[in-house]
Amino acid sequence: MTSTLLARTLFAFIGLAACAASALAQVAPPAVEQVIVPKVDRRDVQRPRFPSNDLALGLYAGTYATENFGAAAVSGLRLSYHITEDIFVDATVGRSKVSDEAFRQVLPGGIFVNRTERLAYYSVSAGYNLLPGEVFFGRAAAKASQGYILAGVGSTNFAGLKRQTLHAGFGLRLILGDHVSVQTDVRDHIFSLDLLGKRQSTQNLEVTAGLTLFF
Repeated sequence: MTSTLLARTLFAFIGLAACAASALAQVAPPAVEQVIVPKVDRRDVQRPRFPSNDLALGLYAGTYATENFGAAAVSGLRLSYHITEDIFVDATVGRSKVSDEAFRQVLPGGIFVNRTERLAYYSVSAGYNLLPGEVFFGRAAAKASQGYILAGVGSTNFAGLKRQTLHAGFGLRLILGDHVSVQTDVRDHIFSLDLLGKRQSTQNLEVTAGLTLFF
């Protein structure tokens, strides 16, 4: 008898709970609708165009040490294109004068027809930027700097002879502003010569510095 009473009480309680839930669902407030719908007209926005500054043109000067003939002044023109932030290509045209004065002291007439011979070259290089950093000028000023390595091929015209040339080197670029930098290069130009009676490969070291403009 007692169990039957408990069962009836439990079923009655469940029924009341279901009725209460149904009533609450019916009287629940509807979802709030947006009262004001904004109407914003789209406008055309022109994106600013920033210069890429990938192209660089510069002049340089320094010394060119021709093997067996000593060092002389050299000057030239440099054109570079930065393909990515790290990789660039570089084309240079340079000119120097080489003297055989040292040979004329021991050999009558020297090696050249004239006392000096013109040396001209052009080269194309592939370079890789590395070691980014800063150069500090005192405590308040600093300029960005970038080291790089490069190598390439070209041609050298010396004493009436044209020789295929390989070169490799390294350099440092000091960026003074958005469009100006100072650049120093050390390159070894390798080509063969037979002016001394024997054909041999020569190592010709060039050290230059110059001003470069970015476009």
